[in-house]
Amino acid sequence: MSDTFDIDLASSLREPTLLNHRNYINGQWKKAVSTDTYEVMNPATGQSITGVANSDAIDAVHAARSARQAFNSWQRTTHRERASLLEKWHGLIEQHMDDIACIMSSEQGKPLAESKGEIAYGASYVKWFAQMAMQLRGDILPDSVPGRQQTVEKRPVGVVAVITPWNFPLAMLARKIAPALAAGCTVVVKPAEDTPLTALAMAKLADMAGFPPGVINVITASREQTAIAVDAWLKDVHVKKISFTGSTQVGRYLAERAATSLKKLSLELGGNAPFIVFEDCDIDAAISGLLAAKLRNGGQTCVCPNRIYVANGIYDEFASRLVDKVAAMKVGDPFDEATQIGPMINQKAIDKITHHVQDAEENGGILLCGSTNAREGFFFEPVVIADANNKMALFSEETFGPVLPLFRFHTEHEAIEEANNTEYGLASYFYTQDHQRIHRVKRALQAGVIGVNEGAVASEVAPFGGVKASGYGREGSHYGLDDFLQLIYVCEGNLG
Repeated sequence: MSDTFDIDLASSLREPTLLNHRNYINGQWKKAVSTDTYEVMNPATGQSITGVANSDAIDAVHAARSARQAFNSWQRTTHRERASLLEKWHGLIEQHMDDIACIMSSEQGKPLAESKGEIAYGASYVKWFAQMAMQLRGDILPDSVPGRQQTVEKRPVGVVAVITPWNFPLAMLARKIAPALAAGCTVVVKPAEDTPLTALAMAKLADMAGFPPGVINVITASREQTAIAVDAWLKDVHVKKISFTGSTQVGRYLAERAATSLKKLSLELGGNAPFIVFEDCDIDAAISGLLAAKLRNGGQTCVCPNRIYVANGIYDEFASRLVDKVAAMKVGDPFDEATQIGPMINQKAIDKITHHVQDAEENGGILLCGSTNAREGFFFEPVVIADANNKMALFSEETFGPVLPLFRFHTEHEAIEEANNTEYGLASYFYTQDHQRIHRVKRALQAGVIGVNEGAVASEVAPFGGVKASGYGREGSHYGLDDFLQLIYVCEGNLG
């Protein structure tokens, strides 16, 4: 397997040292102990970018040991020291945005402009938690007994294992690592097998920022080796917390295994987001919000609308105007400035999307635009499906692609019942200009994130996470920082 980089990618970078194919452990770049590698593919071309370390349990143990040793001193650093390093990291991310965007678009496939948007978004978390590091404080409790002082301290939980997905390879990593470091934790990171290069570039920038060796450790592994590497962290009593974004199936597995050592967990899992369009909405605003929420990253997001409920009175008009917008979108090369939707991540993704569209047709759906015709590379034209119904696989399964199924509803009660008719509860959206309805519907929807007349809801100042089978724990905001801290009650007596 190759351990040299795609020539076009390497030559396009101003800072070539951002490209790495080895693990980052204890401040050093290391091959997997086995010396095995696996190929990272460009989804737009189907060609290999490079081979990276294919880590196993031994590499994972080395990374965890490094993080554990570093924690002894890192937890005692001042809030100002942590904030300063996070600020430096933030500055380097912004400074090297163009290079990181090239790396991300090459391995993930999203249009270059979207990659830059993700980097800015991810960097905002680093900046936010640099500031939040200065706000860490406990409490002095009211005296309950004379001569006694009761206080509450906030301490870092310890070593945190961070497992990130391929759809947002920088933002998800920043959203997890930055609060962990701000809290005084050290981290071991396993990025998604499809997109390890962005994570390794972030590790390089952290190294340049001056984080001490062992504070941040990154290992890469193929799909087959990932479970073996992560299991080593699940068994390690010194790994105190797991922060995972991915499927509900894997989340349940992690929860079961983590229970044996009572690890703290943050799980951001699957979604099946409804998008409700009421008859009194601003249709133009609703379509704009839908496209922003649904087709970002080609529909490969956990919060993108999976089921679109449209009021019967405006159904035909909404569908017609939506098709005009969707049919005009350009699918193609991520490095073409005109491209709005790049390739899907791999063939498995294409197969699932194709199955959902074909199943929808078999169950009465009507394709208003798009097709399932194969294209070279992992490209898929956006599809709008009319007459969607609950018999279709896409009703209960997350499509993770540019498929927009339109369900028809007649009453507010029906819309809410159908929106909540899922085991998931990550995000929900609705559009209406009726203020009383806004308050009724937002209280009734079962989701951790609710967009009201807004399709782009993510923000570093807001808590992000789900309910029901979409997981627990929150990322972003001061609530996200709390997930990396433990409360210690101290009672001092006989003070006179």
